[in-house]
Amino acid sequence: MWPLLAFVRRHPWAVNVAAYGTLFSAADVAQQVLARPQWDLSEPEYLDLKQTGKTALVGFTFHANFNYIWFRSLERLLPGANAARVIVKVACDQAIAAPITIGAFYTGLSLLDGESEVLGNLREKFWPTYKAVNFTLVPPVLRTTYVGACSFLWTAFLCYLRQNDAQDTTARIFRTLPGLAGLFPSTANEKGVNLPSER
Repeated sequence: MWPLLAFVRRHPWAVNVAAYGTLFSAADVAQQVLARPQWDLSEPEYLDLKQTGKTALVGFTFHANFNYIWFRSLERLLPGANAARVIVKVACDQAIAAPITIGAFYTGLSLLDGESEVLGNLREKFWPTYKAVNFTLVPPVLRTTYVGACSFLWTAFLCYLRQNDAQDTTARIFRTLPGLAGLFPSTANEKGVNLPSER
């Protein structure tokens, strides 16, 4: 473990950007696999590699670099991990970085998809995330990689949400929870799709 940490300390930018970008790209693959009602790996179009490539481009060129610079700057401006500093860091992260990164995700992919209404998805599907653990327990040299790992699930969800209707997605999630299924009846186009709890 120590040689790996020594390597990270010698090459923090390269390691963090590579780790974050890889996790960001893998999140798109994960959401594609999990969103398929039938898993047939033999189908030639099983994965939309073009979509994953676009997600990778946004992840490696913007998100990984932005987060690396952001977390280093935030730690220099607000060093330490006491409760007051963590609260200020989380507030800064949510007020400044979260809108920028989520905005870049939606606008970047909309631009790469050639959409005419680039800000449409952003206005419809944006909401913030929380990263208090990052500023409390994670050493500054590993914060970008940690957020990349945490962002894996979040990015998979954003990729899924971007490809689907937000209201429909919310309804499908709530239908999988016991006791809430009756609040969101299935629509006609979902009758043949098995939700995870129905398999």
